[in-house]
Amino acid sequence: MEPVYRWEFPIPADAIDSNGHVNNVQFVQWMQDVAIRHSDHTGGWTMAKQEGGTWFARSHHIEYLNQAFEHDQLVVLTWVVDVARARSKRRFRFFRATDKALLARAETEWVFVDAASRRPRSIPDSVRACYVAAGDEEFGLD
Repeated sequence: MEPVYRWEFPIPADAIDSNGHVNNVQFVQWMQDVAIRHSDHTGGWTMAKQEGGTWFARSHHIEYLNQAFEHDQLVVLTWVVDVARARSKRRFRFFRATDKALLARAETEWVFVDAASRRPRSIPDSVRACYVAAGDEEFGLD
């Protein structure tokens, strides 16, 4: 299992704000979308549900470096940095495909919770096994 998940897509018109570039909030949505895609890919999302759990975002941090525009081809990389008792840290890098410009770097801390009580709980080994923690390694476009 590879630690890095890649998602590539053209930026749609509805992601553009009144300044003519991608709205900052859209990056948060894409962070959630790619995290779910990655978890689906590894089986972690299904396993979490089978174990009676789910993930809640605890915090987001985004650093915007360059603008993105409608029809730009966006490449998003994500990976799990670490998995602790009841939380996990995930990083994201957003690139424009044509010139490989780094558009944004981001990080989310996720907390594993009991789906019924909505309270944090330990991440089951079966869920933990679905992810490869890459540590502080940095990834970019090749």
